[in-house]
Amino acid sequence: MFDIDRWREIFESINNNKLRTVLGGFTVALGIYIFTVLFGMGNGLKNTFSALFVDDAKNIIFVRPGFTTKAYKGFKEDRRIRFKNDDLKLLREKFGNEIEYSSARFYRGVIARNKKESGNYTVRSVHPDHQYLEKTIITDGRFIDENDIINKTRHIVIGRLVADDLYKNENPVGKFLNLNGIMHKIVGVFRDEGGDREERNIYAPVTTFQAIYKGTDYIDEIALTYKMEIGTSGARALAKKIKNILKEKHFVSKDDWGGIRVRSQFEQAEDMNNFASMLQMVVLWIGIGTLFAGAIAIGNIMVFVVKERTKELGIRKALGAKPSAIVGLILQESIFITTLSGYIGILLAIFTLNSIGPGLEEFFITNPQVDTGTIVSATVILILVGAIAGYIPAKRAAKIRPVIALADK
Repeated sequence: MFDIDRWREIFESINNNKLRTVLGGFTVALGIYIFTVLFGMGNGLKNTFSALFVDDAKNIIFVRPGFTTKAYKGFKEDRRIRFKNDDLKLLREKFGNEIEYSSARFYRGVIARNKKESGNYTVRSVHPDHQYLEKTIITDGRFIDENDIINKTRHIVIGRLVADDLYKNENPVGKFLNLNGIMHKIVGVFRDEGGDREERNIYAPVTTFQAIYKGTDYIDEIALTYKMEIGTSGARALAKKIKNILKEKHFVSKDDWGGIRVRSQFEQAEDMNNFASMLQMVVLWIGIGTLFAGAIAIGNIMVFVVKERTKELGIRKALGAKPSAIVGLILQESIFITTLSGYIGILLAIFTLNSIGPGLEEFFITNPQVDTGTIVSATVILILVGAIAGYIPAKRAAKIRPVIALADK
């Protein structure tokens, strides 16, 4: 129930203790301001980490050959491991029930020419599944299909920026593009959420470019996705099994870290998110610590308020005021000062994040904001802090004996 007389008393008390109230409120506002800004930046860091993986499937695993670091079974250390088509075939046969999509990758740099236009680009020679591994979005035409792989067709799919560079306002689908002196037919155009770098690539059937480059069956890496139902623990086990079976096939020691490298996208994302979450926990404790420093300041203010109003509170009790009414008055004033100061801090923090947010992308912080849940939680914390700050002085005020209070000078 709204009691205007009580609110008048609260504002009169605040007016009589301006400096102490402002200093205590400033401490609370500063604490919630620091907490909100740093928490928002932690969210911005998470947003950046999420964006790094947006152009690849979250359940993707990359398998790359490297150089051995140990001698093993008669082979010297520093031996280069080379993958071939049968390595991908082996993984498909052994782990087909755990793998969703899979593709080889075979890279070559090319000079692409269309009439007077030319440029340097990277060709990724892949299998049809690669469209789902890379989240390639076809905007015109189609992607590489199984017939292209079987027939080793000279069909290619070009990125949006390749089309812009070489064909300007023309539709390139159905036209031919010269790659290192060999003509290839464009069957599709794609875009990629990974941005400009991804959209300057060209996709081709892996078998076609293997045939063009000296009939090799080498591949540069293998990319695959695991079935989501096996979960994170199953994915870790799968990655380990893949590494072990390829090490055995290529005569690489089990404790050799360099010969076969398996990188899981989910592990990287998980590690980065854990790092960001740890930073947010540090921020949370800093913010809570600062808030409680503010609570101590508010508590000190209320102690002085109670001391200065000892005689008044004694008269109230002599006239029949209940201890709960006195406790309620002191707590209400404490909670009001804390909550008002805290909301000023929150509003300033949100204004700061909105103002500086766009300029933080170069520091890997994207759209630093706090969500509604965080603001609600901060509100609850503010009310609790205000209650804690006022409780001890309020209890002291409730215990004042009228006789002693009236004798107070």
